[in-house]
Amino acid sequence: MTAVTDQDHTEHADRAGENGGAGGERSAEGASTEGTSGEGTTEGGASGEGGSDRGAHEEPDGSKPAKGRTQKADGPEKGRYARVAHDSAGTGARADAGRADSASAETTDAWDDGLIARRVSEEDGGGERVPVAEVRGHSALPSGPLVYDGRLRSRLEALRELVGLSRTRLDSRTLAEAGRVLDEAAARRRLSGQHTVVAIAGATGSGKSQLFNALAGVPISETGVRRPTTAAPIACSWSDGGATLIERLGIPPRLRRRPLQNPEAEAQLRGLVLVDLPDHDSAAVQHREQVDRVLALVDAVIWVVDPEKYADAVLHERYLRPMAGHSEVMFVVLNQTDRLPGDASHQVLDDLRRLLDEDGIALGEYGEPGATVLALSALTGEGVGELREALGQFVAERGAPARRISADLDAAADGLRPVYATRRRTGLSEEARDEFAARLADAVGASAAGEAAERAWLRNANRACGTPWLRLWRWYQDRSQPVTGRLSLRTPEDAEATARQRVEQAVRTLADRASTGLPAPWAQAVREAAVRGSQGLPEALDELAARAGLPPGRPPRPGWWPAAVLIQACMTLLQVVGGLWLLGQIIGFMAPNLGVPVLLMLAGIVGGPIVEWSCRMAARGPARRYGTEAERRLREAAAGCGRARVLDPVAAELLRYREVREQYGRVTGVVTSPR
Repeated sequence: MTAVTDQDHTEHADRAGENGGAGGERSAEGASTEGTSGEGTTEGGASGEGGSDRGAHEEPDGSKPAKGRTQKADGPEKGRYARVAHDSAGTGARADAGRADSASAETTDAWDDGLIARRVSEEDGGGERVPVAEVRGHSALPSGPLVYDGRLRSRLEALRELVGLSRTRLDSRTLAEAGRVLDEAAARRRLSGQHTVVAIAGATGSGKSQLFNALAGVPISETGVRRPTTAAPIACSWSDGGATLIERLGIPPRLRRRPLQNPEAEAQLRGLVLVDLPDHDSAAVQHREQVDRVLALVDAVIWVVDPEKYADAVLHERYLRPMAGHSEVMFVVLNQTDRLPGDASHQVLDDLRRLLDEDGIALGEYGEPGATVLALSALTGEGVGELREALGQFVAERGAPARRISADLDAAADGLRPVYATRRRTGLSEEARDEFAARLADAVGASAAGEAAERAWLRNANRACGTPWLRLWRWYQDRSQPVTGRLSLRTPEDAEATARQRVEQAVRTLADRASTGLPAPWAQAVREAAVRGSQGLPEALDELAARAGLPPGRPPRPGWWPAAVLIQACMTLLQVVGGLWLLGQIIGFMAPNLGVPVLLMLAGIVGGPIVEWSCRMAARGPARRYGTEAERRLREAAAGCGRARVLDPVAAELLRYREVREQYGRVTGVVTSPR
């Protein structure tokens, strides 16, 4: 019995006259085109080559059919009849339109009966009519786009944001699979949600085409000993409305089929689009490429294995193991059990389950979600009914497309795990930030500058409050030296080189700490941000040190300095008065009295150093505060420069990583705490 084919009613409504007229036309190769039931029947003729009108009135052998009766078929199925039903609205005018359109039937994409029909026609010599199955009109499912639930939509949106945030950090090859999943999810969502596309895949000689024909109830896909038999994907649809899904698979209309129609099978598998694939281990490269392409687009897959090659390494390593996450949309069928004696089929089936478990494929046992594993014989029909029942229930749930997209999301997320996930805490601690600022402060000499400021303040205090004789001596020594209190900001070349090395070392240490534990792309991005910020950092630190360092001139004086200077002047005056008094007595100008002038001189001589020492003790606190303030300003300036040039860019990269990590958690369905 040959396959019955028809155009999709929802896709090719404009060809109703061609296919649903008063007795649809049969091709010259013996293929029948389905019409729709109506009042009364007529016989379909065969369209001659070149689209002549003979096809509307003549049989393939050229004889005129008798009106009002049904032509009997000769050959192996003699006695059975082929009937083509009318369209319910078919009239003579529509029949004429159908005959007129037959002239262009060869140049338009239409459903075709395929290779089996042509082979039967050739075997009958081309002169006898080939019997075809009785045709009934297909019911169209209510068309509507696929609807994803809230969780799946949230995961897809998170993946879209994740890809957007990562484009500048990851190469296109890394994000290719994620982009493909987003594109395919969007494309599948626009198509019918009432249909489920299931592919039948298997190795050479596994009997997948035979199983395909058994499910369709009619020989559609060619079977035989010649390998490979299936050269291109063939689609079979149990209801109308799925043409766009088949077009998405790239299957032309000439390779689209209709199953043997009966109400029970149609109701059981309503909404199913079954695709027979070429052999996945075919010697032809283009066959394997077609298998890989279609498998990435279908909603579910039936893997057909046989007792000899069910443990084939190619099947398990190339397909089953990588698709372990798709177990909920997977059927694994052990075919050709009729070749196994006794309980051998149970033993082989148990071993197959063991291999699937090793592949990581969850098995749908005891009501748990997972792959359905069955044993059957497509040749004898044993177990085919069980598969048809499981397949019908699977299609009726209408959940396979969303589960397939969810599994693709899981696979894409698992592939991206090395570039997003880490088990270590990442980021910069406050300790690392403080250490970086301290290293920069040391590089610009903040501590040395503070100490120099403290010494300058003490030196200025000593000069202001010291005895005149000591000040005069120091003035003589300092004549060739820089102005008292000035801090030289210029450093020798070797000191500058040392400072630059310290800055570079500080940046490298910070980058290493910030990138520790990060995935390789983000660690590299952090290091690059730190290196970019370090360019010109030593020069910027020098400029800031010059602006934030000590002001030129003498350090400021405290309020008690004038009193100390006045007291020191009094001590000097006592020395002068005492000395003049003694001199007057020596020359006889004044009456002799050694006691008073000696006391005055001793008071001045002893009091001057005491006042100087007291001022030095009192100046230590202000000098220390002055030096500390100078060091603080320089440290803040160095820390601010380092923060703007290095810390902020590094922190921005770490923040971006935390954002993508959160989005990755949404994609995987696991909420991750920010790190």
